[in-house]
Amino acid sequence: MYQTTIKKAVELVGIGLHKGIPVRLRLEPLESNSGIVFYRSDIDVAIPLIPQNVVDTKMATVIGKNGTVISTIEHLLSAVYAYGIDNLKVIVDADEVPVMDGSSASYCMLLDEAGIAELDKPKKVMKIKKEVIVQEGEKYVKLSPSPDLNYRFTIKFPHPVINKQEYALHLTKENYKNEIARARTFGFLHEVQYLRSKGLALGGSLENAIVLDDKKILNPEGLRFPDEFVRHKILDAIGDMSLIGMNFVGNYEAMAGSHDLNHKLTLELLKSPENYEVVELVGEKTQELEKAYA
Repeated sequence: MYQTTIKKAVELVGIGLHKGIPVRLRLEPLESNSGIVFYRSDIDVAIPLIPQNVVDTKMATVIGKNGTVISTIEHLLSAVYAYGIDNLKVIVDADEVPVMDGSSASYCMLLDEAGIAELDKPKKVMKIKKEVIVQEGEKYVKLSPSPDLNYRFTIKFPHPVINKQEYALHLTKENYKNEIARARTFGFLHEVQYLRSKGLALGGSLENAIVLDDKKILNPEGLRFPDEFVRHKILDAIGDMSLIGMNFVGNYEAMAGSHDLNHKLTLELLKSPENYEVVELVGEKTQELEKAYA
């Protein structure tokens, strides 16, 4: 298997979640070993996608460099990661990625339009060699060795619509598109009101998020899946784990995980070479690993 990028440049315009203004996003191909690079076209600043460039994880995953930031990158990256794309330039003309409908379905359609191009260098993946865990109270996120790529997530909310939900995903491109991509972000009405009082979530609406009051969902169309909440948490986790810098092979498991815990997990993983092995997908010995990205 070889590294990939997109066949042609594609773009869309959508509303930014926090400022509520239109944002133009453009995806362009990059050569082998370039990785994922974000670029602010309005101020001519490039920000490579590496854990060291994460500057905030409270409401979303935010990367930055020298005071320049790009927020809410995880939904786009989730789709890019699920499609196995190694090299990509992401251009935005504002400080956040468009939220679209609160899921990654629009980005899957954009990537389908762009097409996938194979490059000239072998694909690299990170094979998890030993368990790595980050825990805070009863919340935790962890990675463990596996010949496949699996995500398992559990959430618990004291809300009658959510309660406890669990979901397990064997990650392939098709499984992602069918089971995860359409799951929307969610929030509670009192949180939205507070954020708006702080000048945030100005672009948030029932068009791009599931909103709940104390007892029910406010969206008239209801849910896309009965367990849409936990499915979206997996969507977020896939995007957050792209900060490793390449696809990985192993099990991801979370109990009440978050952007912050996911970021800490990537740092903990990369702290020691004993935790992982970078493998080029060439030759017979990597056939099992290739199945994870077939």
